[in-house]
Amino acid sequence: MSFDLASRLAERRAANLYRQRPLLDSPQGPQVRVDGRELLAFCSNDYLGLANHPQVIEAWQAGARRWGVGGGASHLVVGHSTPHHDLEEALAEFSGRPRALLFSTGYMANLGAVTALLGQGDTVLEDRLNHASLLDAGLLSGARFSRYLHNDAASLAGRLEKASGNCLVVTDGVFSMDGDLADLPTLCAEAKKRNAWVMVDDAHGFGPLGANGGGIAEHFGLGVDEVQVLVGTLGKSFGTAGAFVAGSEELVETLVQFARPYIYTTSQPPALACATLKSLELLRGEHWRREHLNALIARFREGASEIGLQLMDSATPIQPILVGDSGRALRLSQLLRERGLLVTAIRPPTVPAGSARLRVTLSAAHSLEQLELLLEALAECWPQVAAGDEEARHA
Repeated sequence: MSFDLASRLAERRAANLYRQRPLLDSPQGPQVRVDGRELLAFCSNDYLGLANHPQVIEAWQAGARRWGVGGGASHLVVGHSTPHHDLEEALAEFSGRPRALLFSTGYMANLGAVTALLGQGDTVLEDRLNHASLLDAGLLSGARFSRYLHNDAASLAGRLEKASGNCLVVTDGVFSMDGDLADLPTLCAEAKKRNAWVMVDDAHGFGPLGANGGGIAEHFGLGVDEVQVLVGTLGKSFGTAGAFVAGSEELVETLVQFARPYIYTTSQPPALACATLKSLELLRGEHWRREHLNALIARFREGASEIGLQLMDSATPIQPILVGDSGRALRLSQLLRERGLLVTAIRPPTVPAGSARLRVTLSAAHSLEQLELLLEALAECWPQVAAGDEEARHA
């Protein structure tokens, strides 16, 4: 008996679901060099254009000179440096919570929070379209796991009635493949009726949403009494890397004591925390980034509608073009690439079967002229794909 890996890979390739890693040979930005070719990219999560910002780079360099390049140990041994502490305090103030705790990745933050709070006899209720890290965290917690219909408060209410033990309602803030917002005020109200806590992974909301970039909680004016567990990642709008969980003093201390992905991991480089402190300053202070981004979003939706593209209900930088068939999505992505534009085709199992799409993501670093190039290319390429010609059917 042996593992038949070759057959599994062949099946995935035949179903137009095979994934390959583009090789980036440039910093993040609108203009990138990928697989040896200069391309205009609309697929990065660098929503505010901070990943290659000179002040952020300078802060990292200065941090490396002062603190070195390695965390050296876990936070609970001797890896918790002053920059980590300063960043946690800044993130707590930014998110309007008493405390914040740094994690090395968003996946680890979600896994750590859910598994530290829940166990056998408890209940975790999750939106059907939650990120994979949230679903994995719920399954690994040992709690009774159930998914409610997407953004459906009535569906959540029905599951809350059957909940046992401690109950945690878990949702994305901005859904990463659709771009729509969680109906947090309604979801929080349902949870409160039954003394359940709410956990929000706002990876894609921090930066674009809120008057000061504070994400979906700021957007809806929800505090720690409504959203008890607030998660943010630093590798998207912040332009650096890592993640944090913000909440009450008791929540953060509980995570320090019981969150295994936090306890048993070497801390991130202190210099990275220095860079993130600078990017947080820019994210909060340079309001023009959000204003320009919102203008790009409005123009893209207007232009896409004129072309006849099927968009999703999104007012965020995530603007999916729904295609349906995986082969057709790959074909559209390839046609754009031939014209010098990089837009990723998203296929199952990342999205439900029959809902393959091109996930256009916009950044404050994009110019209006660059956006118009994308719209012009889509106007040329979409009719070829929509016609369902032989090339598209066999891509």
